[in-house]
Amino acid sequence: MEGKRSVRMCCLCNERRASLSRPKTLEQICRECFYLAFEDEIHQIIVSNRLFIRGDRVAIGASGGKDSTVLAYVLSKLNRIHDYGLHLFLLSVDEGITGYRDDSLETVHRNQIQYGLPLKVVSYKDLYGWTMDEIVKLIGLKNNCTFCGVFRRQALDRGAAFLKADKLVTGHNADDIAETVLLNILRGDIARLSRCSSIITGEDGPIPRCKPFKYTYEKEIVMYAYFKKLDYFSTECIYSPNAYRGFAREFIKDLERIRPRAILDIIKSGENFRISTTTKMPEQGTCERCGYISSQKWCKACVLLDGLNRGLPKLGIGRSRVAIGCKEENESHGGKSIESKQCGSLDF
Repeated sequence: MEGKRSVRMCCLCNERRASLSRPKTLEQICRECFYLAFEDEIHQIIVSNRLFIRGDRVAIGASGGKDSTVLAYVLSKLNRIHDYGLHLFLLSVDEGITGYRDDSLETVHRNQIQYGLPLKVVSYKDLYGWTMDEIVKLIGLKNNCTFCGVFRRQALDRGAAFLKADKLVTGHNADDIAETVLLNILRGDIARLSRCSSIITGEDGPIPRCKPFKYTYEKEIVMYAYFKKLDYFSTECIYSPNAYRGFAREFIKDLERIRPRAILDIIKSGENFRISTTTKMPEQGTCERCGYISSQKWCKACVLLDGLNRGLPKLGIGRSRVAIGCKEENESHGGKSIESKQCGSLDF
């Protein structure tokens, strides 16, 4: 009779049986130690980077997905355990995507009850007069993510301002940030490359954005949500199967399989990039049309929206086309169009 197979114990506590291999470190640990390590790392990131001060009103970008759901759960728990003294709110954006966002918002409403946090929902229809369903019907699936990304960022800022928030936190994880570093290198986007790996952005604007999950692997967020049995929505957006970011994501996953630390190494590389002093960077200003942060006369959202309203949506896409509504002015002054550069306020 063969002897019993030896039981592998947790390498951290050495008291309980190891039940998982941690993706970031490959340590064999038990669930209880995984929970503690996961939460403590987030706490240390918050404290060491001074993300919040006591009394801050913090809006949590909540989509109903795994990242934002875990963020809301963990931040609420840490706020209670470590007495941060924060006033937390859930902030959701309804892009108007039938069969996707309407279902995920149901999850957010359940999270509101589960975590006891106030919820504010802002919609593209109310802010811009368009839903993503209507935009996609007009322009197709090629450039729809450009519209959605620009509108969503501004919608979150406007929602946070409505809540009188001091900080806006998002669930961008280590995988997301590594992808963004690669994308900005591939695009040659120096302005975004200089700040995409920062844990706090928009400090020169009205509401800074924080990323407590900057060093947290996506796989670990999924494991945490699964083992904790958190209520989240797991379906991908129906309009983003061919998004450019998806190719960078697959590349990152391939690197992670070969070397798990590759994700953190890419982020570290992004942090260490230095921009030459001779490189001309866009200057922050405000949009003449809506007052939002912009490095051009009109912010990107206003350019895109004007194109939609004039029935010429493609004029708002790309860097070489003349801005809608500003062609005559730019030609008469011999200047560049406001569409020759992308809005300097956009990180993702």
